[in-house]
Amino acid sequence: MLNTFLKGEAGTRLRFYGMLLSAILVLLSVFTLSQKGLNFGLDFTGGYLTEFTTSQSVELKQLEQFITKNHNGEFELTAQGNSHFQLREAPSDSTANSNDWQSAITQNADINAEVLSSAYIGSQVGDELFEQGCLALFSAMVAVMLYLAVRFEWRLAVGSVVALVHDLLLVLGLFSLLSIEFNLTVLASLLAIIGYSLNDSIIVGDRVRELLRVKSNNALSPASIINNAIKSTLTRTLITSGTTLATVASVWLLAGAPLQGFAIALFTGIVVGTFSSICIAATLPELLGLSAKNYEEKLDVKTQALMDMP
Repeated sequence: MLNTFLKGEAGTRLRFYGMLLSAILVLLSVFTLSQKGLNFGLDFTGGYLTEFTTSQSVELKQLEQFITKNHNGEFELTAQGNSHFQLREAPSDSTANSNDWQSAITQNADINAEVLSSAYIGSQVGDELFEQGCLALFSAMVAVMLYLAVRFEWRLAVGSVVALVHDLLLVLGLFSLLSIEFNLTVLASLLAIIGYSLNDSIIVGDRVRELLRVKSNNALSPASIINNAIKSTLTRTLITSGTTLATVASVWLLAGAPLQGFAIALFTGIVVGTFSSICIAATLPELLGLSAKNYEEKLDVKTQALMDMP
């Protein structure tokens, strides 16, 4: 049914409406990032991280209220299960302050907590990790641009790069909007999204290039050729995305809280990557004037002069 809908002007309108929606979502993501920023985890900010369990199930809100009475600084308490909790403290808090609330929850008979681990990450280490992570993202983007510049005509290359930036911005915007913790595992998922998004765009771009080179298609408009390219790759794209999403969803639901951020980022990146490969990577080159003429073999001046002779 979707293949039928992608035929003719209806398919072209669908792609352009999708591109407009993408532009709106990118603007909203940029606005959210500028206003709220990202909720950086201890990997980047530094501070104390303590994991503990309780002998019985305790409500998160009730436990948070109890710790507040014995804690003078800022902290963030998250539940890893019914009786497994994780507490983050700001880097400025002292070790003595940490010992106060730990003693309180371990000595309280109703909570009867047991501290599993307690570690401190310095802010300098966090700064180095953030710089190295940004450098890794930048290096990956440069490598992608060089690859696309060699493989595709510049219009298709620009479409793939814009689709890639679109995917990253939407994922970051979602994390900013929902205040989901941004840590090293999420950063790793962004690198995975770069590869996955590029793969989707290349599949569609390759098919567009093949159809543009077929001389019998010269009578067709670029919009029709692009629609045909999307239709011929849509089934493969949906199957690949569907199986990958099933795997990522399993990680999200079953792997536990430590990998939830990674799974959320990767799940979102796959969805928007599939969407952008159709509505941006294939549509933007059309707006930039992509046509079969871009793939016609160019003759040197002498050969062209001989062919023009009567």
